[in-house]
Amino acid sequence: MSEVNVLIREACEDDFSWVENLMQYALEAYYGGDHRAHARRIFEAHINGGLDRLGFFSFEQCMFIAEVNGERAGMIHVVGKRQSTYKISPLIVANEFQGRYGLGSRLLAHAEEYARKNQSRQLYCTVAKQNISAFQFFLRKDFIIAGSSESHYKIGVTETMLYKPLYGTSNLLSFDQLHVSVLPFDETNESMKEQVRKLLLEKLYDSFEGINDDWIRALFEGYSRRLTFDINTKYKLIYVATDSTGRIIGVVGATPKKGNPIKVMPFISANQVAFEALLIDIPHQLVPYGHKLYVHINPIAEEVMSLQRLGWKLDAALPAAYHPNVVTQQWSLDIGEITMRTMRIKKRFYDLIKSGRKTLEVRVGYDTINRIHVGERISLVTHNGNSKVKVANIRRYKTFEEMLNIEQWELIAPDSKSKDEVLSLFKQIYPVHKERLGVVVFEFSLV
Repeated sequence: MSEVNVLIREACEDDFSWVENLMQYALEAYYGGDHRAHARRIFEAHINGGLDRLGFFSFEQCMFIAEVNGERAGMIHVVGKRQSTYKISPLIVANEFQGRYGLGSRLLAHAEEYARKNQSRQLYCTVAKQNISAFQFFLRKDFIIAGSSESHYKIGVTETMLYKPLYGTSNLLSFDQLHVSVLPFDETNESMKEQVRKLLLEKLYDSFEGINDDWIRALFEGYSRRLTFDINTKYKLIYVATDSTGRIIGVVGATPKKGNPIKVMPFISANQVAFEALLIDIPHQLVPYGHKLYVHINPIAEEVMSLQRLGWKLDAALPAAYHPNVVTQQWSLDIGEITMRTMRIKKRFYDLIKSGRKTLEVRVGYDTINRIHVGERISLVTHNGNSKVKVANIRRYKTFEEMLNIEQWELIAPDSKSKDEVLSLFKQIYPVHKERLGVVVFEFSLV
């Protein structure tokens, strides 16, 4: 087989006719308008140093061409915006080269690297939902669906907006450094009750009127009725997010409703790590109680990213619903018996599992952990990715020391230097009272 040479370079003047024909052929099925004129405008801007004289929010237009053995095979055009973002408009692989040589992936990676070098914080694009291959391509590349608009660029075609945050290293490290557990509320624990009360009063006051000690007392009383399973008693389910010291850093309340939706409110966290932990863990916890979750919340930008990335849908904007100066948003998520269990995992270990070097995952025996069974498929979720694994085996031990005397520590933390280092890691994450719940080892195989 002859060697294949793939080159990505900046577009030059000789490329214009090819780009014009490619855009006309690829875009006419999904977009109205004059695509040849569009091609001419962006190509001329690129050739003239990238200067966009017509785009008010654009400062740069740059086009790249992919060649295979010297033959033009694909193109990507990126638009630098004054908001420190880059738009992809468009990315096209010539029909005869689609599905070969990974050209779409190469072009996108090249554009992402270019955007990062220019300190961009986000890549975004719009894709016709009917263009299934392109739509699925961007989802595989960790783009997040922001929303859609019917008949936006062409009658009968739904345009979907997608984006990919270009997180810095420090942002990702913060998610790996804080260990969060999501547990049912313990009404007998006075310290927990007081921490929950203080967090709710602190975090809800500016967004929801009527939040006071009487409201919190009613929430706790509703929790005491949870075993009735009678929706007419308005019983509550409460979950808390704790850090490794036992400090409460997040609270979620849930009320099952007639017809089997579940209202999730409050949904409060002290930081973004706790917010994501609750967002990932709560849906599976609530599967026995209903078929759909909906939450009333006024999220900040990072929280919206998490909601969208994890599949929640924005249903409505409710101006002054809970506070005269606040627009509350309703987000929802369909759940059910087929909802796959999720397991949050630090990026460091997620990458090791994906590489095949790490096949063992160790947890302590929370109820949710103890309910996992051999053969079950689990979605491993990190801050900017997810992957499916199958539970091939489960083994249980009384202590971390006992577990490490039997299991291969190299398959638990392959990037560690010794068994003692792995033991120290577990001791940092889990205090003694959590270790007493028992140690559970999951053997994973990639799906």
